[in-house]
Amino acid sequence: MLDYTHDGLLVAASLAVALMAGFTGLSLTRGASALPTGQRKLVVSMSAIALGGGIWSMHFVAMLGLQLPIQFYYDSLITLISALVAILIAGLALLVVHFGRRTRNRVVLAGLIVGLGIPVMHFIGMSGMQICRPVYSFGGIAIALAVSATLSVGAFLIAYDKRAPRNIVLGTLGFGLAVFAVHFTAMAGTGFVVQDDPAGAGPLISNEVLAFGVTLSVFVLSGAFLLTGVTFGPQPQAAGVPAAGPLAAETPLVQLSEPAPPRPSPLRTTIPYEKDGRTQFVAADAVAAIRAEGHYTLLYVGRDKFFCPWSITEAESRVPNGEFVRTHRSYLVNRQHVSGFERKKDTGICFFDAVPALGKVPVSRARLADVREVLGL
Repeated sequence: MLDYTHDGLLVAASLAVALMAGFTGLSLTRGASALPTGQRKLVVSMSAIALGGGIWSMHFVAMLGLQLPIQFYYDSLITLISALVAILIAGLALLVVHFGRRTRNRVVLAGLIVGLGIPVMHFIGMSGMQICRPVYSFGGIAIALAVSATLSVGAFLIAYDKRAPRNIVLGTLGFGLAVFAVHFTAMAGTGFVVQDDPAGAGPLISNEVLAFGVTLSVFVLSGAFLLTGVTFGPQPQAAGVPAAGPLAAETPLVQLSEPAPPRPSPLRTTIPYEKDGRTQFVAADAVAAIRAEGHYTLLYVGRDKFFCPWSITEAESRVPNGEFVRTHRSYLVNRQHVSGFERKKDTGICFFDAVPALGKVPVSRARLADVREVLGL
């Protein structure tokens, strides 16, 4: 077996890369569940590149700090495969939590995917070493898998509990430590021997060439980290809006932004209602909520309530998908008009400050996860 050491500066740099990747990837997806499907796919793709690219970059920054008594190289094709595998695994985990109903089991599954993906990427990358061949111990592999799975699941459970800045920062620490710990736990159980007949799948690349690629990757990752960090904290309030009092932080009420103005659409959905003996129509985006009233419904529009001939089931099938969410068996609400949300153990309340006729709407236990996802919580 060959003796080896690590460069302390590059070890510290590898941890910094892992933390930046975790922060960037987890921050990019904050509120992604409330986006239209096309935009959500783009955000998830960008986050997957940040997380997966960070896993790969951390590994090879650390490998640049590996000091062996002989010169060694990397197979370029295997090195590329290791990077793509890391990105695909991160993307799969993000798809699990950002498409479909988000439950605790799905978050745990996403954490396990990343937790298993990190060591997979590590061992694929290590298999690309030429001239010098790694030799593993069963104990080292088992410990690396256990540490990675535990820390990754913990990171996802924390980061996706409330999607608040504090949770994302704590999730970042969990993710960064998972990537860092897997690498050096696995390395602690790894030995190196000289390979007599190297047979790579592609051209060999030296540490110098690899350093160029890793430097470029880290630069892009650092830029994304800085851009994400600029908008991470609370946004400044608009002029004329009073600041929250000292007790504001103690209330469980989640203050959302002012209801957004209706987005223009070439084919706007309209909802019928009865008034003065005539059937009239109102744009769906102007309706704050729809409440069941026997076999019919009531529409809440500003200060007014209108009788609608639709049942609550028919209304749910006809209103724009993604804009309205069922909060209760008797209520459909338009997320654009929700001004606040308060969780009460396993139920909740949606507030409508700009709709005096409505005020607030209950959220049932069965609908809580769907409502939180639509609101980006």
